[in-house]
Amino acid sequence: MSAITRRSFLGTAAAVAFAQKKTAAPERPNIVLILASNLPGWMLGCYGNKEVRTPSIDLLARGGVRFSESFTAAPTGSASRATLFTGRTPRQHGIYDYLTAQPLPDPPQGQKDVPAAFKNEVMISDLLASAGYNCGYIGRWDMGENEHPPNHFDFTYTTGSGTKKHDSPPLFLNGKAVNDTGYLAELMTRQAAAYIDRQSSAKPFFLTLGYLNAHPPYEGHPQKYYDLYSKTKFETLGFERPSPTAVPAGKEMMKDLVGNVRKCAASITALDDQVGLLVNKLIAKGLRDNTIVIFASDCGALLGRHGLYTAGNASNPVNMFDESVGVPMIWNWPGRIPVQSVRPELVSTYDVLPTLCAITGISLPERNLCGRSYEPLLFNHPLPKKQPWRQTVFSQLRNTEMARDPRFKLVVRNNGEGPNELFDVRADPREKVNLHESPLHVTTRDRLASELEAWRRKYA
Repeated sequence: MSAITRRSFLGTAAAVAFAQKKTAAPERPNIVLILASNLPGWMLGCYGNKEVRTPSIDLLARGGVRFSESFTAAPTGSASRATLFTGRTPRQHGIYDYLTAQPLPDPPQGQKDVPAAFKNEVMISDLLASAGYNCGYIGRWDMGENEHPPNHFDFTYTTGSGTKKHDSPPLFLNGKAVNDTGYLAELMTRQAAAYIDRQSSAKPFFLTLGYLNAHPPYEGHPQKYYDLYSKTKFETLGFERPSPTAVPAGKEMMKDLVGNVRKCAASITALDDQVGLLVNKLIAKGLRDNTIVIFASDCGALLGRHGLYTAGNASNPVNMFDESVGVPMIWNWPGRIPVQSVRPELVSTYDVLPTLCAITGISLPERNLCGRSYEPLLFNHPLPKKQPWRQTVFSQLRNTEMARDPRFKLVVRNNGEGPNELFDVRADPREKVNLHESPLHVTTRDRLASELEAWRRKYA
């Protein structure tokens, strides 16, 4: 399994200057969305990590735009995915936690069923299919009906409901069980390559790969990836002693913290190799110049920071630390999106659908959407003077909500009854000092609380 080669990447990146002289690319490009699970941006080299090896993802970032302040609308998988695909908030689409057959009552974790109204949600795939796209979905769906995702996909290859196995999990091809065995990430990439081979120039395609990496459990990855990190100490990651607020699963993961982080790093590097193979496949088929590749994650993970392990549901009460809500967001389109770009604007998963609609020229669905297209940011175009980019993003998980601007973060729980938090994330990036009751920060606290209340009312 080989990562994207530097030669192939640079060959593609070098086409940027030449592409300006060629005929403009067709209005509607192909789109490949690579969606990782529980992968925080801070574990990737392009986001500053010096110990985890992610050369393919890093090259993808250098060849396009990386959003340095990208956040999820919910620090848990199912809710975040539903927001990404619908552009709607958890309160709107009704998936407010991760989906599981066995929700836990104390502390409350998980959601058993998708609401009946969810089948009426308009997804990216619905919009693109109606505009003439072929739409394929491969991997982890995690939004109900996992065996056969319902929203206008002409091809699906998915894991079964509740499956979290990296080696030979239950798999379904177009809704029918198949007996495919092997490493899940490799099986997915193989199906993706075959799907790309079947495409013609007559229709654009939208292909999503929902990789299970880097979601625990960490068993089942090829041994060579574990070997890469067998002696890595991860001394730069900022581990802390286990928090008393950690939920039982998190406390268990913290018992062998370095060992589990080594396994997580192995999972990430294994994913990185698949990213390289996908990009090389597009290059080999002559599709790279008219294909947008997006790399993102459904939510982050703490991995020992704050004494916690997984994401927002790692603690009681729910946490909204940047490690949980911060996610990678990388867009790459050779010759169209400027290379080596880093955007500091605050963006969210609820902005993805409006952005894809803007790029492809598709009208937004008649829904009450809180997101906005960041197409001008991707192409380094000026924003309209009357519509500067927003200064606040929001996130929600059950009874916990977050409002975050470039400097401050407000976390409100139980409709304001608390416990509540206010952090100066610029001066205190590790969120150690709670300023919620500080008389010096009352104006900031109340401003963010007012913005959060307005967001809650408008997008209920």
